[in-house]
Amino acid sequence: MKKNDHSANYNYGFPTPGPQQPTGQDVMNHVFFTTQSDWKNIRETEQFDFIVIGSSFCCLAFVERTLTKNPFVKILILERGEFFLPEHFQNLPLPYKQTLGGLSETYPWTLSKKTTEGEYIKWQHGMLPFFGGRSTLWSAWCPRPTKEEMINWPKEVIANAHNYFATAEKLLNVVPTDQIDSPIKNKPVYGVLQKEIQQKLAKNSFKIKEITRTFAAPLAVKTPDVVDLDFSKFSVPGKLLEIAEKQKELFKKGEGALVHIVTNCLVNKIIAQGNCPTALDTSRGIVSIGDAKLILAMGTLPPTTLIQNSFPKLENVGKRFTSHFVSAIIARIPRAHFDFAHEVAELELGAFYIAGVNPERGHEGQFHIQLTALSDKNPSKNIKTALINMPDVVASATKEQLLTSKDHVVFVCATLGELDYKNKQNWFSKNADLDPTTNATLQVIANTNDMKVWNSMDKTTFETLEEILSPKGKKMVEYWDTKTENWEEQRPTSKSYRVPALVHEASTLWISDEKDEGVVDVNYKLKNIENVYVTGAALWPTGASWNPTLTMVALAQHLADNLSK
Repeated sequence: MKKNDHSANYNYGFPTPGPQQPTGQDVMNHVFFTTQSDWKNIRETEQFDFIVIGSSFCCLAFVERTLTKNPFVKILILERGEFFLPEHFQNLPLPYKQTLGGLSETYPWTLSKKTTEGEYIKWQHGMLPFFGGRSTLWSAWCPRPTKEEMINWPKEVIANAHNYFATAEKLLNVVPTDQIDSPIKNKPVYGVLQKEIQQKLAKNSFKIKEITRTFAAPLAVKTPDVVDLDFSKFSVPGKLLEIAEKQKELFKKGEGALVHIVTNCLVNKIIAQGNCPTALDTSRGIVSIGDAKLILAMGTLPPTTLIQNSFPKLENVGKRFTSHFVSAIIARIPRAHFDFAHEVAELELGAFYIAGVNPERGHEGQFHIQLTALSDKNPSKNIKTALINMPDVVASATKEQLLTSKDHVVFVCATLGELDYKNKQNWFSKNADLDPTTNATLQVIANTNDMKVWNSMDKTTFETLEEILSPKGKKMVEYWDTKTENWEEQRPTSKSYRVPALVHEASTLWISDEKDEGVVDVNYKLKNIENVYVTGAALWPTGASWNPTLTMVALAQHLADNLSK
């Protein structure tokens, strides 16, 4: 479609001045997204093969895979928010770190009063209502779960995920931290510290019965093949716009179809006749679905609300909820205690994934430690570089911690554990709110199984630091105390390091191969509803503890292949 670049007012100020108050969103709409005139034509005349709601990881995975197979497929992408960040905040100048949390995160649900009264768990992290979704503000950890770690999942889904892990890793540029920038010397990346701590964990993890495996953290990075650039995080906006631009060029040559991306378009409801969707009620008017297949790529809880309002008779929707509870423990050990201390450069990082289980619950009680090691001999000089290159955004070392630890290795542990998926007190249900995009209540109540896992993962974190990592034992480990804001010899209290916010919400539309179980079938289609397909962690039968993005992308790619046949 033509953009409005030939009108008089866009022609260098002749015969009249051009627009004097364009916004950033106006510019993005003019160049990349759908203009008002485009939108009118889309609603009145266009027919699509797929309509994708949402613009983050699963959207990218589905769209990229589909168009690689057939560039003539017609795709419409509807994003509720507007353009916010062009790429991951850690790749931008340092002040952009302030965009993490706060107003960048929205909560389209109401918490139950019981949830807010929990001893440790108080709330669930929200969603990012912008183009690219959470991809501009995520940690980028992308482990491959083992078959054992996908316990209680349909065997067919496990097999499909494993068949697509390699292609998902390729799309996300997943690189283990022991392979990032390895040819470069004197870089703030993963060198001696990474190698030595990794070996320590590999040789000694057997000492702690809860640990099942350890390995270099697999991170989604922006430029894995360019060895003379600093480490940077992967995000969706640039990749998705590249695809749209490529399709535009193919369209001009008659070799493909345009991808239409519509921002500021909130889908209120799927209008249906019987079990067949016919239109979308959006904040920008009604959109006819026609013969298009509808792909929900909008996170976990928003699509659940959409389905509850659109298909109220569907069973099991929102009756299961899982997520990850978090402990954030920060410790330090004198650098001189390590026999490799003299080899460590001025600034080095290491990142490691340590998986474990509660011995009593086995793989139904999983947790993992996202361990970051940081050695900075000159924090005043390197603080900016260190913070930009931090591998984790859930828990990272602060400026104060680094400035007081120039002779230490700082270890930042973000430890994640799974909620019991069988807990009937956890649910996401429709309420009486008149707004169909927020009329849901979330309840999360920790049970005894959750506390068993939480106790195990905290115990394992402390033992890893004191018995595996510290060369001179636990007495030489100091912990950061959030109350005194200082390093202390004793372990902090659980109240100080157990985070009240959950992450990685999942399971509200869980996938099942059983007729009366779950909400979605093994082909990712809503049960008893035509042409509506679900992506993302809402599909998870169990939450486990592993970071979900790689598996989300793998299954979205599999869905794309299924629907392209």
